[in-house]
Amino acid sequence: TRLVGSEMCIRDSSGAGNVATYAIEKAWQLGAKPVTCSDSTGWIYDPDGIDVATLIDVKQVKRARLTEYAKARPKSVYHEGKGVWTTKCDVALPCATQNELLLDDAKALVANGCFAVVEGANMPTSLDATKYLQEQGILFCPGKAANAGGVAVSGLEMCQNSMRLAWTFDEVDQRLHQIMLDIFHNIYDASVEYGVPGNLLDGANIAGFRKVADAMLAQGVC
Repeated sequence: TRLVGSEMCIRDSSGAGNVATYAIEKAWQLGAKPVTCSDSTGWIYDPDGIDVATLIDVKQVKRARLTEYAKARPKSVYHEGKGVWTTKCDVALPCATQNELLLDDAKALVANGCFAVVEGANMPTSLDATKYLQEQGILFCPGKAANAGGVAVSGLEMCQNSMRLAWTFDEVDQRLHQIMLDIFHNIYDASVEYGVPGNLLDGANIAGFRKVADAMLAQGVC
């Protein structure tokens, strides 16, 4: 999917913000413009789009606060504390910890025209916020898919080690891209099959449970 012209809000509450950093990089590659990102102390808004090189230098090389990003990018604005979800955006990517996108945040996103919330962590969206987003017709992609992608990356690494291979970044990225496409189709097809078409959260739950059940049956468990 190309996200041409989409403005994105991205949050990561970890110290270095590794998940958000590379989510921002991928967003740029897909044609979107990520305009916010955050860490455990505050968040930054950059109307020109978050500059990945500057962000990596600040968070991963210097291990500094986002205030240093603001100094390096004069048009950007730094805000203490929470509030990243109040920025107008098309797509929101919560990439932090559990329950960091709450009901009021969900309402702010909807009011500002957001059409998709894509989790990049383990249940960062609270249950009531998830329910509200789905009721409002927002495309909600659950963290189960993102976590499956993370597990897939570990699998690709083990595959290289066992076969004594050294794939390039692009080769790994291509393989992961196909894996994530397969995951999407599996959960979407499950949502259609079980009468909740387009509900990716239910689809992910159903597809996951069915995979476990199939494995148990294959092992002779009745």
